[in-house]
Amino acid sequence: MNTAQKNVKIKLNSTIHPVDGELESYELWLQGSLIQKSGKTFLRYEEVLDEKTIQTTVKMDKENALILRSGGVKMRLPFSSIQDEHGHYDTQFGALPIVTKTHQLSHEHHENDLFNGQFNVNYDLIIGGQSVGNYKLEINYSEVRV
Repeated sequence: MNTAQKNVKIKLNSTIHPVDGELESYELWLQGSLIQKSGKTFLRYEEVLDEKTIQTTVKMDKENALILRSGGVKMRLPFSSIQDEHGHYDTQFGALPIVTKTHQLSHEHHENDLFNGQFNVNYDLIIGGQSVGNYKLEINYSEVRV
């Protein structure tokens, strides 16, 4: 089992277009690690939101992806370019089932460098059978060279 891990710098751009509301966009610059394991790519990073630390793992490939968040936010957000996917968002009242309808999903890295690349996903988030908005997430990562 081949495993390689490198520290990476991450630029995360998120755009949310809620069904009811105004467009929201934000950009984060983070430090994290990129792991290549058995042909799969995992990006791990931490962010602080409302004074809560959130650990995030993004499992990426060309047709499927999965975002797992733990800590201050607990969520399982799967994506598939082939079919709608079922996940969940944990609240203080229990797990809320969610569905992602993926419109576009891509993961690309530079030809000779697995540790520099880009992940993009565009999806509708569906809660209780209703779309709550369209989400776009773009993650650029590059190896931290010492």
